[in-house]
Amino acid sequence: MVLFPQGVRVGPMRIPLLAISVAAALPAAITYHKDVAPILAQRCLECHRQGEAAPMAFTSYAEVRPWATAIRQAVASAKMPPWLADPNFGHFRNDRRLSESEKQTIVEWTKTGAAEGDRKDARPAPRFIEGWNIGQPDLTFDLGEEFEVPSSGVVPYKYFKVPSNFKDDVWVEAAEIRPDQRDVVHHVVVFMLGPDGKREGADTGADLLVGWAPGDPANIFEPGTAKLVKAGTIFRVQMHYTPSGTARKDRTRFGLRLAKGPVREQVITGRAINGRFIIPAGAADHEVKATWQAPSDVVLHSFMPHMHVRGKAFRYTIVYPDGREEIALDVPRYDFGWQLGYLLAEPLQLPAGTRIDCVARYDNSPNNKANPDPTKDVKWGDQTWEEMMIGWLDYTVPAVNGAPRAEHQQTAGQREADRN
Repeated sequence: MVLFPQGVRVGPMRIPLLAISVAAALPAAITYHKDVAPILAQRCLECHRQGEAAPMAFTSYAEVRPWATAIRQAVASAKMPPWLADPNFGHFRNDRRLSESEKQTIVEWTKTGAAEGDRKDARPAPRFIEGWNIGQPDLTFDLGEEFEVPSSGVVPYKYFKVPSNFKDDVWVEAAEIRPDQRDVVHHVVVFMLGPDGKREGADTGADLLVGWAPGDPANIFEPGTAKLVKAGTIFRVQMHYTPSGTARKDRTRFGLRLAKGPVREQVITGRAINGRFIIPAGAADHEVKATWQAPSDVVLHSFMPHMHVRGKAFRYTIVYPDGREEIALDVPRYDFGWQLGYLLAEPLQLPAGTRIDCVARYDNSPNNKANPDPTKDVKWGDQTWEEMMIGWLDYTVPAVNGAPRAEHQQTAGQREADRN
């Protein structure tokens, strides 16, 4: 017999049973290899690995452990992973938000010592092509020269023309821009010019091949869908440099993965744009509107709202020809530091004539800490102390003989109407 401190006598056979019962009631210890690493692999390694946007890598326990407290704080406050869409509207396949269970796992792991655990529990690490998120590109291009970014001052937008040397039309199923010096590159956009140097489709945004800004995912289109790049295309690369205090030499590049099978649907970029606004000095909640209209039956795939540092909120509302309305994306707290794209989990069928109404809101008041000067009216402009209002979107139409659909090009007169 065994005498417990309380004086209770217990038979010898009861001790193992009691131990088993207590052990079963205790939760298993949360460890890095068994519990945390799989969450990081799925939600964080897109950015938190060598050569990507994040300032630190999370690909091993040694890399993660020093940041355990910071990770807990960022996760608990929903600061990370970055995601700005209101969950009440739309469903997106690139939604980065952690589930409550994932949040709890990370928080509890850090609170209980951030144990590594048994390395035998480690799952195979995700495979990445070094330097690319689209896999190994079939073709890569760069600016054709190094550009010297000064340590200070304002650098006007720079444009570089890069010949494709395509002898035939090609279909691009994935495209990605890789900034060379991320600390001085604010954004990059690759447009397509014809062999004559003209921007066919510039009135609608259809000349845009791929863009990059912090948080914006690479273009990876659904199987059987692709963007058309015509023979003789010249790429016009728009670079927005922002000096960071140290002089840099930049030679940004971009890669293309070509479609290997038949292309059924052509991806086209559209936009709702308003370039004729004035945001009054001191205005805390100024509204600017723009509309895009489907010129034929289309399938809608994604959104990307764009404003500058006074941007406050952005909403896309679909208005169907029968009068039905649907809020497709609402970004209630826009963040210029995270130019996120939103990829619909289920693409939407839009009949011809469907409108997408975009409403942008701006804070030009002293309460906006990012506001460079709340005493001045603000108009459209390239630089970050000016403003923009663009509701980018990607949609598809049936591919016809490898040629763009004529109804998806606009006239100069329609372009002017877009900006009013």
